[in-house]
Amino acid sequence: MTAARLASISVDLDSLPHYCRIHGLPESLLDERARTLIHRVAVPRFLELFAQVGVPGTFFVIGEDLESDPGAADGMRRAHAAGVEIASHSHAHDYALTRRGPAAIAEDLGRADAAIEKAVGVRPVGFRAPGYTLNADLYAATVAQGYQYGSSAFPAAPYYAAKAAVMGALAALGRPSRSVLDTPRVLLAPRVPYRPDPAQPYRRGSGAVLELPMTVTPVVRFPFIGTFATTLPRGTMRAAYRTCRADAFFNFELHGVDVLDATDGIPPELVRQQRDLRVSASKKQERLRSIFQWLKDDFDVVTLRDAAGQLSAAL
Repeated sequence: MTAARLASISVDLDSLPHYCRIHGLPESLLDERARTLIHRVAVPRFLELFAQVGVPGTFFVIGEDLESDPGAADGMRRAHAAGVEIASHSHAHDYALTRRGPAAIAEDLGRADAAIEKAVGVRPVGFRAPGYTLNADLYAATVAQGYQYGSSAFPAAPYYAAKAAVMGALAALGRPSRSVLDTPRVLLAPRVPYRPDPAQPYRRGSGAVLELPMTVTPVVRFPFIGTFATTLPRGTMRAAYRTCRADAFFNFELHGVDVLDATDGIPPELVRQQRDLRVSASKKQERLRSIFQWLKDDFDVVTLRDAAGQLSAAL
């Protein structure tokens, strides 16, 4: 009997202050409504998309958002009740988390788990690193927390090159990004699920926490993520999808901003930097609805938690 091919759809719920930090913009640009747009507006839109297509999803939530915004905690409770997996995206979404040392990393992950458990009643079993950046200290902390899986490896060469260029340009403008450029070793990480080497988690090994990399195409490793899925021509994304359709596991990663646009109350300074916000939210949602349907037609779509459960025995 042939094993089912699996797909998962996950959404990183990075709030808008984190985008200001990426682009070197002052957070004072954001009013209170803008600060809560991801949880108040994007989360309901994603829940509607999941329900319309009939697929489950995974939300990676930031612990401090649950602590500071009662609306965010309420939204995660509703999502959990609807069958969405709530996973950890760290407590503070510190882009330099891997540089903080074992004690600070452990404290951050522990606080995130506590906030999620308080909000939804269960502890998370999955983790995605801020900025996708993983190292031995952070991997060791995920093992200590007892996570079932991680989903941080993003071996996308075009993304890596573009990020380096943008960070360099911002530094030259005197407006440095607070994002962190990962080690180039990430570009050699497997593009399929694997057990990491705890000392070098972008290499195969026998680590306890399974790694579920985000989908990139074979050979050129073009990233199949929400930013491109909602902005590039449909034919381009369909062609990229076809190159990955034979994979045993497809991990489609998105962000909350992938269903927002400038009319949602986002400051124009941020819209100028975050070009995908210039595409209408309705058009982006229609594109995502189509891609979710592609996945449903070709794969068994499950949460990342369930994917890890099914894949772990074979790895």
